[in-house]
Amino acid sequence: MRGPGETQLETDKRLIAVRIKNITKRLDKVHKQRDLGRKSRLKHELPMIALAGYTNAGKSTLFNTLTDAGVLAHDQLFATLDSTIRRVILPASGEAVIADTVGFIQDLPHDLVDAFKSTLEETKRANVLLHIVDAADEYHIEKINQVDEIISEIGADKIPAILVMNKIDCLDHFEPRLDRDKSGRVYRVWISSKTGEGIDLLYQALAEQLSGMMTRASIELAVTSAYIRSEIHNIGYIHTEKVDDFGRWILEINVTHHYLSKLLNKKGVKLLWEQSPK
Repeated sequence: MRGPGETQLETDKRLIAVRIKNITKRLDKVHKQRDLGRKSRLKHELPMIALAGYTNAGKSTLFNTLTDAGVLAHDQLFATLDSTIRRVILPASGEAVIADTVGFIQDLPHDLVDAFKSTLEETKRANVLLHIVDAADEYHIEKINQVDEIISEIGADKIPAILVMNKIDCLDHFEPRLDRDKSGRVYRVWISSKTGEGIDLLYQALAEQLSGMMTRASIELAVTSAYIRSEIHNIGYIHTEKVDDFGRWILEINVTHHYLSKLLNKKGVKLLWEQSPK
């Protein structure tokens, strides 16, 4: 490996420099790939939900519960080393994108934050931030503050956030619940991602938080356009559906404003009424 007269230290420095160069190229490639994926999500105006929290708080377990994606979920540091993004259909909300991120650790150095920049970028662009907390951890208050500090450092502190107090199955006689502030907004949900307790409440909180992007409408599909039902099932949420005496489908749906406008441009689709959620 060494050239004439090259010391071991010089060899190590050269190999490290090559390694840094290769890693930098890979990070640049990741940034480009994520930019493409982000542009696609923006094009379809899909709501974006980011999971953030202290390591071992149960983020990946919750991600698995919400998406059934089977992401690695181990009780160890950095079980998730990259952000994992999945599309999901939320009850009463329709299609959304959920991103899991690397877990934060105490006193995270600034250079380490930079190293995870490609992962944390997903957090900055979310419509809703779910801050996952291990409710059974005696130091959870300090860890909440630590994560809030990092979120502020990366410029994501203006994103609407919901504190998700996880692992209530580890607490004595604790029931899942929603906590609201004085204005009635949900700011905290108590759940167990392991047992599924309180997941319905989390869905409710997300539906309320994302309501500004969504609209509820009733549409009519002509007999020749009935195939569009399957697309709506994949993109949005169908509250009710029935066939009238002329074979036309009458659907009451929940979709993004953007998708509804695209839907109404399709042949055989007629808007009966639209009412944005309050």
